[in-house]
Amino acid sequence: MNHPIRRRAFVAGLAAAPLTFSFAQDASRPIRIIVPFGPGGGSDPPARFFGARLGEALRQTVVVENKPGGISGSIGTLAVKAAPADGLSILVASMSPLVVNPIIVKDLAYDPLKDFKPITGLTKTTNAIVVPANSPHNDLASLVKASRANPNLNAGGSSALFQLGATWFASLAGFKFTYAPYKSVGQVLTDVGGGNLDWAFVDLGGALPLAKAGRVKVLGTTSDQRHRSLPDVPTVLESGWKDFVFHSWITFHVRAETPDDITKRLVDAMRPIVNSDAARDFARSVDADLFPLGPDALMRHHREELVRFQQVAQAAGIKPQ
Repeated sequence: MNHPIRRRAFVAGLAAAPLTFSFAQDASRPIRIIVPFGPGGGSDPPARFFGARLGEALRQTVVVENKPGGISGSIGTLAVKAAPADGLSILVASMSPLVVNPIIVKDLAYDPLKDFKPITGLTKTTNAIVVPANSPHNDLASLVKASRANPNLNAGGSSALFQLGATWFASLAGFKFTYAPYKSVGQVLTDVGGGNLDWAFVDLGGALPLAKAGRVKVLGTTSDQRHRSLPDVPTVLESGWKDFVFHSWITFHVRAETPDDITKRLVDAMRPIVNSDAARDFARSVDADLFPLGPDALMRHHREELVRFQQVAQAAGIKPQ
C-alpha cells in the first residue's frame, strides 16, 4: 500500500555580506535546514548548532525548519526531495528515515540512496536498554532470563528505529516480548519510571537524567565501548551478545541532483566545522560523539547500515507493511 508521506523557524546566521557562491542566485534567500521531527527531538540541537556555524561560514542566513509527521520523518524528508536541487534545502538525516523506513515501509515514496547524497556526518549517539528503578533485574542476563520465561513482558520505544533495536536484541537473546509504541522518548521513560513498562530501548541521552535521578536503571548500552557518563554499565556487546552495536547518527544530506560544485562548496564549508573544538564540546554537551564522515565515507557507511539492518529485519521476521 502506498503511504501518503504528509514552522517553527530559527535564524541561525545573519547575512553579513553579499553571497558569492554560485548556488544562490538571490543572496537574500536563506538556506533551509529541514529537521523531519518536532522541536526538542534528538535531531534538533545538532541542526541548530551546525546550521548556525554553516551560516557564519557562508555569511548567509540559515533557517532551521521543523517538519515532523508521516512515517518516522518521511514528511520532512520528502520536503527536501521536492525542493529545487540548488543547495538551499538541506535535510537533517538520521537512521529512521534513511535506514529504517526503507526496511519497514512498503512502497516508500523516496529512495534514500538515489534521491539524496551526503554532505557530512554530524553526531552519533548511543542507545540503551533501561528498566524501572525498582526492577528486580540488575543486568541484561537477568532480564533475558525473565523474558524467556514470560513472553508477555512489555517493552516500549518511541520510533520504528527503537522497535528495530529492541526486536534485534530479543532475536539475538532468544526471547519474545510485547511491544508498546510511543510518540516520544519522554513518554516511554515516564512509563518505565512508573513501572508501566518492563523495559525499553531508548536513546541514552534521554535516559541519562532519569538514570542519574534514580528513576530508571540502565542495564546496557549499545556502543562498541562503555559510555563516558556510565562507566560502570557494560555494553550489550560485552554482556555476551556478539555484533550488537547500534548507534543513532545524524547527518546533512541534499538532493542527489544537486550539482557537484554546489555540493563541494557545502562540503568544504562543513569540514572544518565538524572537526572543530567547538563541535566536540557541543557533542559532549548532548552526550553524543562527533561523526565527521565526508561524503564518500558516509555513503559507504549508509550502504553498510542498510545491508546490516535488512539482515536484522529478516532474522527477526520484520517485513515491510
